[in-house]
Amino acid sequence: MLFILLCAPAAAAAQTPDGFYRGKTIEMIIGYPPGGSNDIYARLVSRHIGRHIPGAPGVNARNMPGAGSIAASNYLYNLAPRDGTALGLVSATMPLDEKLGAPGVKFEAAKFNWIGRVAPSTNAAFFWHTSPARTLADLFTTPVTAGATGAGSTTSVYPNVLNQLLGAKIKLVMGYTGSPEAMLAMERGEIDGHSTSFDTLRALHSEWITQGKIRILVQFGLARHPLLQNVPAAGELAQNEEQRQVLRAVMNASEIGKMILAPPGLPPERVGALRRAFDAMMEDTEFAAEAAALGLERIPLGGGALQSLVSEVGAMSPEIKAAVKAVYGQGG
Repeated sequence: MLFILLCAPAAAAAQTPDGFYRGKTIEMIIGYPPGGSNDIYARLVSRHIGRHIPGAPGVNARNMPGAGSIAASNYLYNLAPRDGTALGLVSATMPLDEKLGAPGVKFEAAKFNWIGRVAPSTNAAFFWHTSPARTLADLFTTPVTAGATGAGSTTSVYPNVLNQLLGAKIKLVMGYTGSPEAMLAMERGEIDGHSTSFDTLRALHSEWITQGKIRILVQFGLARHPLLQNVPAAGELAQNEEQRQVLRAVMNASEIGKMILAPPGLPPERVGALRRAFDAMMEDTEFAAEAAALGLERIPLGGGALQSLVSEVGAMSPEIKAAVKAVYGQGG
């Protein structure tokens, strides 16, 4: 009897993915409240990924907001099952949060199993057409104002990195409840501009782009977004190797983007099955059609490449970490 009990976990681990997942239900943990873009992406994946996983398990989504998704990250790392029946979408900044010692972090980002990315989280800094910021060069010679929510938000972090590291003259006006309020203030002429996700800008005010109401002067990401090929990425502005590494570390989260991960310690064959299922889902016509109907981007990145991006943050040198910490999350 004891022999049978001892062998049971090993037998379960040796199951084929099809045998394991058949009849099972996967829980998708979402580190954000309902209704936002992260929630929409996660629920879209929940509706489609199951039929691409061997055994066709069901997938139920559950919101677990708190501490900028650190609560959900901690749950997935420490409490969720380590058998392939838990997935999650959490903040793309969590590898950097861990590296910089953010309060409440109880996980090691590189030990998660990173399954795949649906789309990057490219941010864009844009300014109203009547503002003095007409070109990228103007941001370094002419003081301008930009609305932001709080010191830890990317709406302030990214512009402030331009200020602290590269000498831009963007005065951050803090305290807006969100991008819609900041963009309304920009339209009214109370501030010159704002920095937020390109997704959000397109969803709320795509007509500003087509009608020339705004000028997008810089984008925050490791590479230029396919729809912003004429707008410089912040990493291109580095004047030396240290600046390049700092910008790459800060912008890493934009490349990690809207991703799906799983807890550490999964059997390798299930990690492989989940990654293959994710890749297949991204090519699925039903998934593509629903994503298009929701106005969501599909610019996928495989789990292996995603894992490498996360490991890159963990391998940051003490010198670069200190330089990142000096500019990350300051008020402006």
